[in-house]
Amino acid sequence: MSELSQIVKAYDVRGTVPQQWDERAAEALGAAFAQLLNGSAERRDTVVVAYDMRQTSPGLAAAFAAGVRAEGVGVIDVGLGSTDLLYYASGILDLPGAMFTASHNPARYNGIKMCYPGARPIGQDTGLAEIRDRAQALLDKGEPHPAGEPVAPIERRDLLADYAAHLRNLVDLRGIRPLKVVVDAGNGMGGHTVPSVLGDAVLPALPLTIVPLYFELDGSFPNHEANPLDPANLVDLQHAVREHGADLGLAFDGDADRCFVVDERGEPVSPSAITALVAVRELAKHPGSTVIHNLITSSAVPEIVREHGGEPVCTRVGHSFIKAEMARTGAVFGGEHSAHYYFRDFWFADTGMLAAMHLLAALGGQDRPLSELASAYERYVASGEINSTVADQAAKIAEVRAAYPEATADELDGLTLRFADGAWLNLRPSNTEPLLRLNVEAPSRERMISLRDDVLGLVRR
Repeated sequence: MSELSQIVKAYDVRGTVPQQWDERAAEALGAAFAQLLNGSAERRDTVVVAYDMRQTSPGLAAAFAAGVRAEGVGVIDVGLGSTDLLYYASGILDLPGAMFTASHNPARYNGIKMCYPGARPIGQDTGLAEIRDRAQALLDKGEPHPAGEPVAPIERRDLLADYAAHLRNLVDLRGIRPLKVVVDAGNGMGGHTVPSVLGDAVLPALPLTIVPLYFELDGSFPNHEANPLDPANLVDLQHAVREHGADLGLAFDGDADRCFVVDERGEPVSPSAITALVAVRELAKHPGSTVIHNLITSSAVPEIVREHGGEPVCTRVGHSFIKAEMARTGAVFGGEHSAHYYFRDFWFADTGMLAAMHLLAALGGQDRPLSELASAYERYVASGEINSTVADQAAKIAEVRAAYPEATADELDGLTLRFADGAWLNLRPSNTEPLLRLNVEAPSRERMISLRDDVLGLVRR
């Protein structure tokens, strides 16, 4: 019997298959999702479903669809897709949706990201807890759903070309200078979407030469994990960029909603720099708009937003917080340190593909290398996120606060300390593990290393 409390997380469903959940649980979750919709203002007569390349995804998605249909709600099955393709479908069709993916997790995992019409996220506080409880009740009765066989219709529809055309309409790449781009799809869904959006699979060719790495869809991830946040998974991309003399490299995670960048030297470009670059482009189109960033993006981001007439707004770490602020403020754009990028023109949802297209437009609109272009947006030196196992998180945070009485403190998310010389640190507890997560940024490498090591000494003592 599946214990859904183990796999229903704050923002999605995620667990090992079949150990933690299976098609029976997926069917119950589908029925519960339809029940939630039927009893709410979000009621629709159809749900759109997509899935990634993992071996278990088609079966789980089909079982979920059966549960939805048994409750009298129809299904549009768009088949293989990236998470942002599912968001596109939810937005353009104004339908609730479900994406079957475990993102960057290893092959044995799978999951579901659910949304209301218009790609509005469903989290614990906005319906996911109710879906969990309804589904668990169905499983406890020994029935995945109470209504028997599916009674509502299912329609299969291919939206890949429409998705590609929509993105190309948002960022016109036809007039850029020719660029050579290495793309590492990590055997994930980028191998499905990149040929259609950036290549000539369904639309006329752009001035781009795409050098593909691991475009074969394979949920066993035979080459490396589809998690570009781990530097080890960028090594092949970095080598290929240098080998082919490419202008840049792009790496997508498993469900292709996040995009990481390396420059022509194979050096990583920070997501904060990409956030600032895209923000400048969006502010040029929408002067005076709000731009959202989380509290561990570089200080360069709010500085650059203000310099270009925008209004920066800081949020806690986590996509539910940034999406909520996007909707509340009507922000034109939002970016996170984890390479999630959110666009008002994309239903406030995240799409790494659109961020990559903005970067290609900026680079292709001038005659200088990416390393030079990016340097204008990289003003500080960052430590990256460092985890420490700590038994008493609150006590350690208090100890660090007491050690720096000269710093200005805020507690929006854990503890952030800001120093007069522009350095800052954030120390925040994990929601699920006995960990403290440290991020440090400073005007110089020496200052960053000194502050980082001092804080780690306190935390790990």
